[in-house]
Amino acid sequence: MIRAYLFALDPTADQVEALRSHCGGQRFAFNWGLGQIKVNLDQREAERSYGIDESDLTPSVSWSAYSLRKTWNQAKEHAAPWWVENSKEAYSSGLANLATALTNWSNSRSGKRKGMKVRFPRFKGKRAPLSCRFTTGAFGLVDTDRRHVKLPRIGIVRTHESTRKLARRIEAGTARIRSATVTFRSGRWFVTFSVDVERIHEPMQSESVVAVDLGIKSLAVLSTGEVVSNPKHLEHAQRELRRLGRQAARRLGPDRRTKQVPSNRWRQTQARIARLHAYVGNARQDGLHKLSTSLVRRHAIVVVEDLNVAGMVRNRRLARHIAGAGMGEFRRQLEYKADWSGVRVHVADRWYPSSKTCSACGVVKAKLRLSERIFTCESCGIRIDRDFNAARNLAALVQASSPSCGATENEPAGNPRQTRTARATGTATGRPAPRGAGQRRHRKAPTQDTSRVP
Repeated sequence: MIRAYLFALDPTADQVEALRSHCGGQRFAFNWGLGQIKVNLDQREAERSYGIDESDLTPSVSWSAYSLRKTWNQAKEHAAPWWVENSKEAYSSGLANLATALTNWSNSRSGKRKGMKVRFPRFKGKRAPLSCRFTTGAFGLVDTDRRHVKLPRIGIVRTHESTRKLARRIEAGTARIRSATVTFRSGRWFVTFSVDVERIHEPMQSESVVAVDLGIKSLAVLSTGEVVSNPKHLEHAQRELRRLGRQAARRLGPDRRTKQVPSNRWRQTQARIARLHAYVGNARQDGLHKLSTSLVRRHAIVVVEDLNVAGMVRNRRLARHIAGAGMGEFRRQLEYKADWSGVRVHVADRWYPSSKTCSACGVVKAKLRLSERIFTCESCGIRIDRDFNAARNLAALVQASSPSCGATENEPAGNPRQTRTARATGTATGRPAPRGAGQRRHRKAPTQDTSRVP
C-alpha cells in the first residue's frame, strides 16, 4: 500500500529562497502550459465561428504530460532563461498538474466524469499555495542521522522531528520512497514522502462491535458507554483571534485600489493569526487521530453515520461548532486506518433515525427536539441519554443480517468524483420508492435531520 510520511522542515535562509524558487518554477510552468493550451483552444473556437470545417481548423495541441514536457524543453531557453537555477522536476510537476486538471475538465465536460462539473483551469497567482513535487533525482533520508532529509538542488535540510519510523522501514526493506512533495502552510515548510509500504494485516483476536455517535457537546459517544469530551480548541482560541483581528484592522493593510503596500506590523499580525489557526488545526487533528487509532486497535467492526456535514454547517447557529468538531475528518481517518488494519467500517444510512428510535423496544418517536438531551420512550418507559441511545441503535445495525438495516460495509473510495447519477430505491437506502410519473409531487428536498446533532 502507499502511505504518506509528513515531516516539518527547519531550512536555512538560503534553503528557503531555493524552496520558494522551485515552487515559483512549478507555478510558472503551469501558467506557461495553460497559456499555450488556451491560445490554441481560442483560435479553434474563433475559426469555428467563421464556419470553417473541423478538418481545416488549426491542429489541436495535446495536453498530455509527456507532450507538455516535450514542448517545454523546446521553448524553455526563450520562455525561462533562468530555468537552470531549479531542478527540472519543478517544471515537470507543474506541467503534470496542468495535464491532470485539463483531463478532469475534459472528462467532466464530455460526461465521462460524474459528479460536480469541473471548470477550466485558471492561471495561478503569486498568492497561490506554494508546492513542488520531486519524482526523480537525489531525494530521501540522510543515512548519517535521523534529523535530516535530502532534496534535489536544495541539499540536506534539517527536520523538526525525527524520521526514525520511516528510516527503520527502509532499512528493513519494507518501504520504498516514490516521491517527495514540498509545501508551505501556515508559516512552515513541510515535506511529504509518498512511500510504497509492505504491510501484513494481523487478524483481530475478537469480533467486538462499537458504534460512534458524533456530536458537539461530546465529541463522540460510543455504544460501550464511553464518552469522549469535545476539547473545543477553536472556541478557546476565539478571544485571542478577535484581539488579533482588531489589531490587524488598526494597522496599515494592503489596498488593491490604491496599490497600498502593507506595513511590516500588519504582516506580523497576520503571521500570528496564521500560527494560531495552525495550532488549532494541529490540536484538532491530534485528538481525532488518537480517537480513530484507539477505535481501530480495540475493535473489529466500527459503525458510523453518513452525516451530511456540508448541509449541517448551513445552520448559522451551529456552523462553527460543527466545523470545529471535524466530523468529516474523523470519518476519513477512520476509513483509511481501518483499511490498513483489516477492520470493517459500516456506514449507517443518512436518513436512519438513530436518535428517534428506542434502543430497547424499537419504537420510533415522531419528533425529537434538539434541546431534549434525555430520550424518554412512551412505550416502554426507558430514560436514556439521547447520544448513548443513538450509539446503541447504530451498533444493533451490524447484528441484523438484512441489507435493509441501513448499514453498508466500506468499500475502496477510488475517485471521489466517480459517483452514480441515480441511487437505488427501496428499503435498502432507507427511503421509500418514488411515486409514478403522473403522481409524483414537486416538493422541497429533505434536509438533514438536525435532531441527531447533540
